[in-house]
Amino acid sequence: MARTDRTASSRQLAALWSIATGVSLCASSIRRRLLQCGLRARTPLYRIPLTHDHRRLRLQWANQHRDWRADWQHVVFSDESRFNLWYHDGRIRVRRYAGERHLPECIIERHSGRTPGVMVWGAIAYHRRSQLLRIVGNLNSNRYIREVLQPEAVPFLQSLPGAVFQQDNARPHTARIVKSFFAAQQVQLLPWPACSPDMSPIEHVWDVIGRRLARDPRPVASADELWGNWGLGTQPPNPDGGESSSTTFIVRAPQWRH
Repeated sequence: MARTDRTASSRQLAALWSIATGVSLCASSIRRRLLQCGLRARTPLYRIPLTHDHRRLRLQWANQHRDWRADWQHVVFSDESRFNLWYHDGRIRVRRYAGERHLPECIIERHSGRTPGVMVWGAIAYHRRSQLLRIVGNLNSNRYIREVLQPEAVPFLQSLPGAVFQQDNARPHTARIVKSFFAAQQVQLLPWPACSPDMSPIEHVWDVIGRRLARDPRPVASADELWGNWGLGTQPPNPDGGESSSTTFIVRAPQWRH
């Protein structure tokens, strides 16, 4: 039963067992038996629902770029992310064995939704990172050019010889006026498949920031307080360089320094 419905709680499993067999079992007995079998209740992996075309285009993109080597050192990965005022992981858990995190039965699909918080934009390259910009309100194509591309993204790209710019396919990124701006600035773009945030390494940076914000017990009452009090910002890149340097683009706050 636990393998058939990975999200069933021990109480629900006890009720199902009683209906199926006529024998009553308490929830604690169910939990103990599941633990003995290696099935632990864990937070599920969430993902965006993908259509057949989404999967096809992702695979096509991966095949086209699988032989890249040094080229990746020239790619600048960019994205927006939102950090909420309140963090919680919900009450849904899935029972899974070790190594089953990416099993389809252990994944819950969810669409992104707007909640109170701070939206930021940032970019990372192989050895460097951009400034972290705060985006207030809705980001349209004009604001994307005026507040992100002109003051930060393009100068950052121009400081990196041979830079290739990656962005997702959000509407503000793909509007005609934005494409014209990129052409005028001679920005080389990396084609990107739709609904593929998980394929960009900058998502790991957002995860680091989110986890550190979630661990801090101080209450936050407003978006301004989240931005100001938490010291959302950057740290200098790893002096040793390499791929690990991208993860230095993190939240800087006194209690997080080791």
